[in-house]
Amino acid sequence: MSRGGRKKGIYPDDADRRDFLKTLAEACQKTGFQVHAYCLMRNHFHLVVETPNANLVAGMRWLLSSYTIRLNRRRKLCGHVFSGRYKAIIIEGRGKGYLRTACDYVHLNPVRAKLLGARERLREYRWSSLVWYLAAPARRPGWLRVDRLLREHGIQKDTAAGRQEFERRMERRRREESDSRECKPLQRGWCLGSEEFRAKLLERRERQLGGRHCGRLRHESAEAKAERLIAQELKRLKWKEPDLKEQAKSHPLKLALAARLRRETTLTIRQIARRLQMGSWKSLNNKLYLRKKTAAKEPTK
Repeated sequence: MSRGGRKKGIYPDDADRRDFLKTLAEACQKTGFQVHAYCLMRNHFHLVVETPNANLVAGMRWLLSSYTIRLNRRRKLCGHVFSGRYKAIIIEGRGKGYLRTACDYVHLNPVRAKLLGARERLREYRWSSLVWYLAAPARRPGWLRVDRLLREHGIQKDTAAGRQEFERRMERRRREESDSRECKPLQRGWCLGSEEFRAKLLERRERQLGGRHCGRLRHESAEAKAERLIAQELKRLKWKEPDLKEQAKSHPLKLALAARLRRETTLTIRQIARRLQMGSWKSLNNKLYLRKKTAAKEPTK
């Protein structure tokens, strides 16, 4: 969850909401995030995100900073958009209903905010992932994962009948929203799960604090992913590591590799320029911009 600075709006209009979702899609491509639910409100947003690569910090930093830069550029503004760091709650996701509680909470946000009238259906709020749960799979964004939440609602198949049943369950859940006891951990806590799950997290946190902080996780970091991609490309091109230095800074193949790192990792343009030995980051940024602009003008075959 993240709010706008001084509780101000973070989406001036629908074009900005679309741009946020586009930026979220890019973040998922870069990090491997799996989004189970989202809801965009006037001055904040909610995401339920699974992070197989344990890279929440890097992914959220990229998402929030990239949206801020793009919004400021488009609206000719400057300064911060969001109010400090995002808030994150750890959710137990082993089929015990906690994921369902979190996603239902997110999907019912427009009701709590009184953005829907009593006769309006939940599907009429356009800026929630619930509308995609009710859409056919071919129409959904590839970065939205629906199977786990549907299963936790007892729906085993993503069929038209299953989606209708999901909508009926959510409308019924909407009428039960007055009982908010299960929502309190989401509103004020740091963890949503069983006592056993909470105890394990506390034990792990105690072990990780100190000299060996949790930043030294064994999971793939942004740098490790970048190195893996570079190794793949060098092998494909039949290049060796010294070739990155010997080839021209503007070599088309180096530019293609830089574009891939920019697209699929959270490395900064400075880090990419330095790692691929491509000169100044400003020069590389201009070259990548021109490359993207030229590609957009080329007719599709």
